Amino acid sequence: MMDTNDSRYKTGNPVCDALRFLCDASFAVLPRDAARQLGEFEKNLWGGLRWFAEKSVGRIDESLNAADRLREEWRRRTTPPTETEL
Repeated sequence: MMDTNDSRYKTGNPVCDALRFLCDASFAVLPRDAARQLGEFEKNLWGGLRWFAEKSVGRIDESLNAADRLREEWRRRTTPPTETEL
């Protein structure tokens, strides 16, 4: 049962409140050292995923810029020269 006096579980959103309580309880059932180690593991995992996501976003930006350059190059190659260019 949730502690009704804890403001962490009174955000006004019952779904978020219940999920927060379940997360807290999942650590509380473990011995303190094990809970801390699991928490550190999760933080490292999420940090790694964040790093990967940031690298992916950077790669996508680079690819979009390269695609613009390729598109422009292809357009120049396929456009017939005008009389002033001859």
